[in-house]
Amino acid sequence: MPKTCSRCQTENVDAARNCSNCGAPLTTGTGDANAGSTTSSRRADTPAYKFDAVRWTTADRIAGIASLVLLISLFLSWFSATVGPFSNNESGLSAHAFLYVVMILCIAIIAYLAYRAGWDDVPLTKKVPHLTLMLVATTVNLVLTVIAFIEKPGGVGFNTGIGWDFGAVLALIASIVAAAPFLVPRLRAKTM
Repeated sequence: MPKTCSRCQTENVDAARNCSNCGAPLTTGTGDANAGSTTSSRRADTPAYKFDAVRWTTADRIAGIASLVLLISLFLSWFSATVGPFSNNESGLSAHAFLYVVMILCIAIIAYLAYRAGWDDVPLTKKVPHLTLMLVATTVNLVLTVIAFIEKPGGVGFNTGIGWDFGAVLALIASIVAAAPFLVPRLRAKTM
């Protein structure tokens, strides 16, 4: 006997435990519903995760890709120094420990956007609006990346032979691109 989903009214095969359309748990009305009533009722309130990139705005897509590039660039060579026959390279994370904050924020941005693509209702955005959340996260990444780019290892007077590598330039560009879709409209609104 086919089971009908109580949420979306889709008919499912008899052996199905979850709806093939919306992912809601299916109950037969016999012993299954009573066996885990509290767990079943909690799961019935939360729809199944269904990735849909249409839920992202253009700004979300730009920030997500740029944050991924920024995350990768933290592990690339940021600074290089050559003294005679010796040369040394340092990644952003090994040169500046505070870039771990940028790494954590990049992972959080990517995870948040993946969460947002799977569910319409994000509990965090009820307290903090989505645009504000993305603006703060990407702006903090931008500020910390600019500071790390400017502050070469070794301090003042010791960095004459230290130059920037590909990772530092890539990180700077990626942090600007990630923050721009959220920061530029706010700056334009304040100047007008």
